[in-house]
Amino acid sequence: MIETASAAWDAYAACSPERRPTNGSGARTWFNWTQYPDHGPGVELLGLRPGDRALDLGCGSGGNAAHLASLGVGTVGVDVSTRQLAKARERWPDHPGVELHLVDALTHLRASPGTYAAVYSVFGAVYFSDPAILLPAIRSALVPGGRLVFSQRPAVEGCYGAQASLIQRGPDEDPAVVRRWDHEPGTWIGLLRAAGFVRTRAEILPAPPDSGRTEGTLHVRALRPGPPRCEDPEGIDLR
Repeated sequence: MIETASAAWDAYAACSPERRPTNGSGARTWFNWTQYPDHGPGVELLGLRPGDRALDLGCGSGGNAAHLASLGVGTVGVDVSTRQLAKARERWPDHPGVELHLVDALTHLRASPGTYAAVYSVFGAVYFSDPAILLPAIRSALVPGGRLVFSQRPAVEGCYGAQASLIQRGPDEDPAVVRRWDHEPGTWIGLLRAAGFVRTRAEILPAPPDSGRTEGTLHVRALRPGPPRCEDPEGIDLR
């Protein structure tokens, strides 16, 4: 199973654009939730402190994980693409706080009960995994009061549940096919609550006004029940 997924995501890595050397503020590392540069909320939504541990589900080339490491957060990135992980190791050799593993998300989560203060996915494994299976595993891997935050493209109206995504390969090869899970915000809230999460929130972040685009970004947050670890960045009680 991982071999098939690895081939598909290696094909994606071969044609995906490289992360910019610096962002609009000139920073070498930064956290980005959306498909637009220098847009949307930041790392504060994870509620992390130096010394915490976080898990990046589908870390790709490791830019978000490297930013967390620069803040003193021990970050584990898992991915099924050997090519993406090679990119991450090449670009971030001076970030010892990042651990990278070639493993599927569910396997790692099931081996990591009560480990992480935050689990996040940016167009990553939450997008491409059955939420009925993955969400309970994420809850178990979080510490009490830990956060799950993820983002992905919004669902196309009328196209919900498991959908087919095509990843282009070479000119003489058929596209690779992977499944993604698309739901409306309210459906995600119901799925999270059924998996044992609380203080769930799901919203569509609009595209930046100057982008010329209309597609927003689905952004979802939830907590594993437990004592609050820190104040919510928007001043909302997350207990």
